[in-house]
Amino acid sequence: MSQITGAEAMVRMLQLHGVKHIFGLCGDTSLPFYDALYRLEHGMRHILTRDERSAAYMADGYARVSGRVGVCEGPSGGGATYLLPGIVEANESSIPVLGITTDIATTSRGRYALTELDQEALYRPLTRRTEVIDRADRLPEAVRRAFRAMTAGRPGAAHLGLPFDVQNGQLPEKDVWADAELGRYPSYRTSPEKNIIKRAAAALAGARMPMFVCGGGVVIAGAEKELAALAELLGAPVATTVSGQGSLAEDHPLCLGVVGSNGGTLPTREALAQADLVVFVGCRAGSVTTERWRTPAQGTPVIHIDADPMVPGANYKTEIVLVADAKLALAELLSEIKLVEKKGGAQLVKAAKEKKFSAFNELAAKNDVPILPERIVAALHEILPRDATVVCDPGTPCPYFSAYYEFLEAGRHFISNRAHGALGYSMAAGVGAHFGRPGTKTVSVMGDGSFGFTAGELETIVRLKVPLMMVVISNSSYGWIKAGQKTGFGERYYSVDFTRTDHARVAEAFGVKAFRVEKPEDLKPALVAAAEHGGPALVDVIAQPLQDARAPVSEWIA
Repeated sequence: MSQITGAEAMVRMLQLHGVKHIFGLCGDTSLPFYDALYRLEHGMRHILTRDERSAAYMADGYARVSGRVGVCEGPSGGGATYLLPGIVEANESSIPVLGITTDIATTSRGRYALTELDQEALYRPLTRRTEVIDRADRLPEAVRRAFRAMTAGRPGAAHLGLPFDVQNGQLPEKDVWADAELGRYPSYRTSPEKNIIKRAAAALAGARMPMFVCGGGVVIAGAEKELAALAELLGAPVATTVSGQGSLAEDHPLCLGVVGSNGGTLPTREALAQADLVVFVGCRAGSVTTERWRTPAQGTPVIHIDADPMVPGANYKTEIVLVADAKLALAELLSEIKLVEKKGGAQLVKAAKEKKFSAFNELAAKNDVPILPERIVAALHEILPRDATVVCDPGTPCPYFSAYYEFLEAGRHFISNRAHGALGYSMAAGVGAHFGRPGTKTVSVMGDGSFGFTAGELETIVRLKVPLMMVVISNSSYGWIKAGQKTGFGERYYSVDFTRTDHARVAEAFGVKAFRVEKPEDLKPALVAAAEHGGPALVDVIAQPLQDARAPVSEWIA
């Protein structure tokens, strides 16, 4: 009987699940795994990063745009801990990312071996599934379980620990097999119950102004066409969360845009208040989307569609619950609802957007110095192709781009790490998004605080010739916190300001084509030059401090 090593089996199992890219960083405990990757013909590309956090964020960005499982890896000890921020972000954002950490040999446990820690305990609360594989012959089934956990039902992250001696152990080659369907997500979809579909269809048809509030579950399920058809049949407005952007093209007459405390505006809030029936689709109705459960108002009739049975009813009394895949549920509703008198959703949306963009356009046209964030958003929207992928960090980029940058193609074209909001995400996730969808222009927009977390990956970007366009919104502070200190703590600014960095010169030192912009009239030419550059490019924009801006964040506006 033909035998292979555990490391070889891991490579083959990834290959059989359709993995094409692995993002990671080398370490002593990973040597057998790396050697197997070197020796075997497998068709996968390893992307060497400069930080395990970046590897996990790259896998996240890759998975979001490719529809496939993102894979990252790192060594034991510090490497295993550094993967955590990206793994938990992916898990809470329902993105399938597999984190593989190698480990000390099982025979060294409890003997004060360097880098020893309980990896399974570390990852258990942060993933859909974690397992440290203690025997080589159990490796294939452990990998199959991990892929099933990541892609079936509500997607999420998984972790596998691979001890050094298990990598060198032997197992029968015949045991290495996989269900290739588990490499994509969602892999096994849940259909809604027919009798509940009938009730939901009747409620939608009978409502005066039903409104959809769509989270990331619509894009994850690939339900954009079904949503558009159902909204058009009803004449019902479609609002989204930040993660739900792309559920409907934002120039669609029924697309209201983002609602909530981050990226929502007063006109969109007022429009949502007009709904006499709210349909949450793939949306958790969390604190940001609902402005701490104030909009929609408690008591508004609710239909909730979600693949996770724990979500509906968690925050709102729910009249009708559909535990189902969003694509299948919306398709069933579409087939059940007969011709109905269209609601006035298009008029409601038009009025709200005219009011919202009137205020925005006025600010975007100003020649203020430092440059206003509104002007940056407007200039990028003008020059970028309609199918560009924009990856935004928290801070200044996320609320502005989610509120005012209209994504004109349905699907995943806007990415932001909404689950935990850690800095240092955008640049790395942008790299992953490029590899996941290489034919699309990818733009990473970050604050200068975030740049400081992740600048080392500029070397990765140059080494791999990634044509990533980067925009740094520079205001020399942790702006989100400073804005909170202004509005909630009497402008008592404490430990939030830092020295301004010349990000363009830093980027040039790594070999990136870079531009520094201080005057509004120089902004668009610099952005055009960066967008047209064939390789990596960075534009450093000296921007208005966030605490002085009119950011679409409801708690600051209030």
